[in-house]
Amino acid sequence: MSDINLDRFDLNILRELQRDGGISNQLLAERVGLTAAPCSRRVKQLTDMGVIRDTVVRLHDRALNLKLIAIVHIRMDEHTPERFEAFENTITACPEVLECYLITGHEADYQLKVAVPDMDRYHDFLIGKITRIQGVSGVTSAFVMRKILDSTRLPLSYIGGR
Repeated sequence: MSDINLDRFDLNILRELQRDGGISNQLLAERVGLTAAPCSRRVKQLTDMGVIRDTVVRLHDRALNLKLIAIVHIRMDEHTPERFEAFENTITACPEVLECYLITGHEADYQLKVAVPDMDRYHDFLIGKITRIQGVSGVTSAFVMRKILDSTRLPLSYIGGR
């Protein structure tokens, strides 16, 4: 995928879609300076190339009573492919987990971002799910007090040396 060449129209399409994934093709075309048909073709090509991964609607966590966001660090007892695979398979089935990263440079092996309604539900999640996963040897939790930045937009200024 590193050999992908994107021109200014492609980059502008990506910028606009990151701002509003539900924008109509007609409005997108107007904003990037194309007519509708070539714009639609470019969006399809960007999708086919794997540059556009998916289109989603972002929901407001607090409006849905998901008022507690936790950053959870997980330590594993063994660093084997089997342990990691089993953990990852289990964790991807947990709807509370928004993000999961295998990390380095920290005492933890994994970092999770978890959304639940309150501390009682977090306790249930931690005791009922996380600590029951074979290989989990330690858990450290931190709780988000306030979101300063909450974005899914990737920086496009690095594409093509621009």
